[in-house]
Amino acid sequence: MSQYTSQYPDVPIDSALKKYFEEFYKASDTPEAHEKYVDHFRDDTTMIMASKMVKGRSEILNMRRSMWKHVASRSHKPEKSFPFGPNADEVMMFGTVSYGLKNRKKWKMDYYQVYLNDAAQNANK
Repeated sequence: MSQYTSQYPDVPIDSALKKYFEEFYKASDTPEAHEKYVDHFRDDTTMIMASKMVKGRSEILNMRRSMWKHVASRSHKPEKSFPFGPNADEVMMFGTVSYGLKNRKKWKMDYYQVYLNDAAQNANK
């Protein structure tokens, strides 16, 4: 089994969609696979990554190249995939990604914020 193979709930899902995500994450982790990565998107796709938004294949390609500027390696491990109903074409993914930086330093956060809905906790008060 590939590191890109995810678990899915017991609902009908097209096996081609599973293969699509496996190939997408493999391309994402391959430094020289810029075109292969971009081939996973429609011509007019809007991509939002953190606070940066791009639109269209050309901008996605530029963002993809910039994502490798300081990164020597990247390893995605999708763990669970949640299709939105039987035979869905909308999927939420849960997993991890590890990075190796070209300067071999480790990343450290300078700001960290978690958004929580505390309504369930406050309902019992």
